[in-house]
Amino acid sequence: MRVLVVNAGSSSLKLSLLGERDRLLAHEDLRRSDELDVGAALEGFLDASPPADAIGHRVVHGGAEFVEPLVIDSRSDAQLSRLADLAPLHNPPALEAVHELRRRRPGLVQVACFDTSFHATLPAKAATYALPRSWRAELGIRRFGFHGFSHAWASRRAADLLGRPLASTRLVTAHIGAGASLAAVAGGRSVDTTMGFTPVAGLVMATRPGDVDPGALLWAMRHGVGVEEAEGDLEHRSGLLGLSGRTGDLRQVIAGADAGDPECAGAYDVYVYRLQREIGAMVVALGGIDALVFTGGAGEGSSRLRADVCAGLGVLGVDVPRQDEPGADEQRAGEPGAGQEVEPALADATAPPSGGTGDRVVSSPGVSPAVVVVRSREDVEIARAVRRALASPGASPRPSVG
Repeated sequence: MRVLVVNAGSSSLKLSLLGERDRLLAHEDLRRSDELDVGAALEGFLDASPPADAIGHRVVHGGAEFVEPLVIDSRSDAQLSRLADLAPLHNPPALEAVHELRRRRPGLVQVACFDTSFHATLPAKAATYALPRSWRAELGIRRFGFHGFSHAWASRRAADLLGRPLASTRLVTAHIGAGASLAAVAGGRSVDTTMGFTPVAGLVMATRPGDVDPGALLWAMRHGVGVEEAEGDLEHRSGLLGLSGRTGDLRQVIAGADAGDPECAGAYDVYVYRLQREIGAMVVALGGIDALVFTGGAGEGSSRLRADVCAGLGVLGVDVPRQDEPGADEQRAGEPGAGQEVEPALADATAPPSGGTGDRVVSSPGVSPAVVVVRSREDVEIARAVRRALASPGASPRPSVG
């Protein structure tokens, strides 16, 4: 089955067509702008590619309602629309792509695949906030977690590289891009993660602050910061950008720090320390660690970042990894800016790495826990979720119309 994977975000439209053995048959990464006609872009990609048998959409937030892939029809479409305000920057673009494809390819079955699904296994002690019952029960506020497809792939691929069954591993997976999160993965199941009810929480990111004392937000709002301004500041003007005062691009922050810019140096120190602190928390959730797995644009691309983070984790037995090919590595970490996710090469997703690049163990031989680098393949996880959904009883392919 050939699956078109549509990853529609607030700033990009990523399209991948995967065939047998998850081979990437076609790929396009478009930047969203006022000039981008999403429907025309989708139709152009389909016209230029081998025919697809089904479509899988990455939907960032499934709430508490959706923990499995969902074949989209008129009823489920209405359900998905009600979730839009949980992830206002991400869910609406996904629904726009669904509607455009329905108009242009009504015969193709469409499946919604939820980024939050991987974290549905969080135990109550990790998912529950210490809030009033009405907040938790009536408003549904809890920890959901995100980057689920990336964490799922990174854990599966790391186990392969370590030559161990996934079921017997304890892994901390670090998805570090423009958005960033950690997951504690025990035997292939997420047992804790750093993002929360929304993707704003957890680590310092390119333009998001990560964890902030909610009392500080209330104080700021009492002193004149409105709700919309606060939302804009938290989503777009915090993180590395807010700390450095000049950029959210990790590569530029590192360059500024190396050139003696005190604000960039301070921003990088905060960024690295938060990673170190939260990795420690994930190890506690696991009761130990077999490997630390880096993925995402900066996680894959910056050997400098990996070395600096691991240098503070000696108490956990983590080895400082080699800075393999730092020139090309650091260049890739900054493209396309802020450590955003960089797409994989056109290759079999299960192909072994070659030379010193690609998926690999970068810690010293025989050292445990290992340090592993894995190229993010969210598209593979989404395509596999589509195939599982359509192979289940009563879920035969049908057009996405009611």
